[in-house]
Amino acid sequence: MEQAQDIPEGLRTARESIDNIDAALIHILAERFRCTKQVGKLKAELGLPASDPGREERQIARLKTLAEESGLDPVFAEKFLKFIVTEVIRHHEEFAENK
Repeated sequence: MEQAQDIPEGLRTARESIDNIDAALIHILAERFRCTKQVGKLKAELGLPASDPGREERQIARLKTLAEESGLDPVFAEKFLKFIVTEVIRHHEEFAENK
């Protein structure tokens, strides 16, 4: 097991940055899911379907473009968004069932 004093300064600093970014990602995802929870409740109240394939396609295209502009692999960005959207749809279906 590495001891803190055994880790080179540059590596330790980079890892601290990664840890901070990971924490920010978790907070951002939590906020996103708070927002999608509201959307799910509204969809259930309005009798709308849990999934909106047209919006999902537009979001994927938009985020793939953002990924390319940011130097992030657009295929990875698409997989990541699809993973999130799948979870959101599952939540929306639960809202509709429990309405």
